[in-house]
Amino acid sequence: MRDVVEVATASASRARLLARTAGAPSLDKPGPESVGDHRDSSHHLLPATARSPPMSLSRLFSLPAALSAGRREMALGTLGVAVGLGCTEWIGYLALGGQVPWFIIPMGASAVLLFCVPASPLAQPWPSLAGNLVSALIGVGCYRWLGETGAAVALAGCLAVGAMFVLRCLHPPGGAVALTAVLGGPLVHELGYGFALMPVLANTLAMLVVAFLFNNLVGRRYPHLAPTRAQPHDTADPLPSKRVGFRAEDLDAALASFGEVLDVDRDDLEEIMVRAQMNARRRTWGALRCADIMSRDVVSVGPQAPVGEAWSLLAHHRIKALPVVEEGGRLVGIVSVPDFFIDRHNPEPQPVPRMSTARVVAEIMSARVRSARPGQSLADLVGAFSDGGLHHLPVADEDGRLVGMITQSDVVAALFAGERTT
Repeated sequence: MRDVVEVATASASRARLLARTAGAPSLDKPGPESVGDHRDSSHHLLPATARSPPMSLSRLFSLPAALSAGRREMALGTLGVAVGLGCTEWIGYLALGGQVPWFIIPMGASAVLLFCVPASPLAQPWPSLAGNLVSALIGVGCYRWLGETGAAVALAGCLAVGAMFVLRCLHPPGGAVALTAVLGGPLVHELGYGFALMPVLANTLAMLVVAFLFNNLVGRRYPHLAPTRAQPHDTADPLPSKRVGFRAEDLDAALASFGEVLDVDRDDLEEIMVRAQMNARRRTWGALRCADIMSRDVVSVGPQAPVGEAWSLLAHHRIKALPVVEEGGRLVGIVSVPDFFIDRHNPEPQPVPRMSTARVVAEIMSARVRSARPGQSLADLVGAFSDGGLHHLPVADEDGRLVGMITQSDVVAALFAGERTT
């Protein structure tokens, strides 16, 4: 009898657990009363971001998550700091001759930003230059008013941060520059407002030049400007990928509701979200490959074929492009309808387009042709067809031989089928 009771008790416990997990009313209070309790409790639910778990000592003193930067970025950041500080100190010494403080300590903090996180909004030229300069001026003013006192230190730091916020030049080392102007000692105090020019402005300019050269030589964009995607049809419409899903105004609203300063550029954050969406699509459509959707009976033409023959093939099969292949099937180019009306010697658009006077396909084809691989994921092609302006894409194997053709209609049909299956 005891076993029966224990089994029944365990079953009831599991049922209550499943009911809570599924969001169903608790089995402890059957009937309408339990439904009312479930409905009322939902009014107290808050998003996960709004209700944080209590901070424990173990969590407070635990190691933070590993940085997303790879070993190469860490090595470049370390090397860049050494190069930046060494060159800036050397330039300052040569320019000022060691007669005045030619190198200030806050440059160490600036070097960390400019060489370790060059994509940060706090590390761009305007925040670096204006942030250090305005902080130096404020620090000198506070020292002249209050002297080398704690009140001057607090006021200089406060006003420097406020000015950097107003001028959109927030640069953390600027706070240290303001304190240096107050606590720098007789050598700094004798310079007066000239401290903002020599050495602050001189050091900052020198480090910015070194950061520009170093970061671009190692393949980083600095200043960090978000890449612009040209509209392939030269119209004012946004790119197709930006017309669905989250939009710029959605991101702006989310950032406004966050209510805190984020050390990431808005355009970079948008690019991260776009890449995250693409990764999710790869996971959803991962089973679909180019070989699954491509046309295998491809109409093609040889490079020495007459132009009239190529035009006849386009008209007969009602297609807009022909892959150009050599003997053996190797892809060497592609020819589309506009190619027949473009004068290679005068590529400017003509008021009344006329058929090209070229005799063979090799004279009008595009030799720089993009292609895909049979095993490539369908998700990799979406950007090329939507934002890239492509209407057709040849598929070639590892040896460069033409094995198929993918058009926009193939992609649309495959995505529709994939969404329906999902």
